[in-house]
Amino acid sequence: MTRIRIKQAAELLGVSDDTVRRLIDNGSLTAARDESGRKVIDGADLAEFARTNASTSPDVLRSESSARNRLTGIVTAVVMDKVMAQVEMQCGPFRIVSLMSSEAVRDLGLEPGTVAAAVVKSTTVIVETPGTDS
Repeated sequence: MTRIRIKQAAELLGVSDDTVRRLIDNGSLTAARDESGRKVIDGADLAEFARTNASTSPDVLRSESSARNRLTGIVTAVVMDKVMAQVEMQCGPFRIVSLMSSEAVRDLGLEPGTVAAAVVKSTTVIVETPGTDS
């Protein structure tokens, strides 16, 4: 059983420690105590809570897509040469960097301050876990 401390649960949910404590107090999350007496949340319970309470990113484009990984955000930087461009976005706590043609940047009107959606569809997703102490 994976046990997650309140601070880490807050980071994973993108909320404050106090919000996680309120979720525990109102019964939305269940906490136990670890061997040191600190409150911890079962990882499976936190995962279920995150899944069932996830909000979908607003569809600023009002489009249909087969991609499910849509992150709405704001363009923070555009570096462009004659042929290629690097577009950086901040989508909530996530920094997204996309490489595309300069023509696409001009066609989409991308510049710092533009609201856009980063849509990710990939057959390769790398999943990492925390290292273990020896």
